[in-house]
Amino acid sequence: MSELLSLTATSARHRLPLIFPGQVQKEFFVNEAHALMDALLHPVVLGTASFAPVNAVDGDCWIVGPEPDGDWADQTDMLACRQAGTWLFAAPCEGMRVFDRASGADLRYLAGRWTGAVPIRLPEGGEVVDREARDSIAGVVAAMATAGLLPQPG
Repeated sequence: MSELLSLTATSARHRLPLIFPGQVQKEFFVNEAHALMDALLHPVVLGTASFAPVNAVDGDCWIVGPEPDGDWADQTDMLACRQAGTWLFAAPCEGMRVFDRASGADLRYLAGRWTGAVPIRLPEGGEVVDREARDSIAGVVAAMATAGLLPQPG
């Protein structure tokens, strides 16, 4: 026999609130689910921070950094999204990708932490220098960085 959904029933991946027949205040649960979907569908963050910015506006999203404080206490690595004047937190799932506007790069949530792409070292040294090959490799790396697949060369 299947178990009835509890009042706190959520979806498996992103913990979106589920509604069940006869539930009161359905609009609260539907609105919360819509706000979470708004934050999680093609997520873009303004950066990583350990405390809530005072001038945040609805729609702003951040990755909560280490040792968060204030409104973000105990929310390390969560996505903090400003919705309807308050902070809504979404837990990242394995493989989730977000675009970080501060760094201009994609970040992934892998093995319990957010990580960016690893820079590729351009060829150097060696006995025979093929300038044409090196220029081609540098062009491919630059194109991949421009597309957001690699971090911008430093």
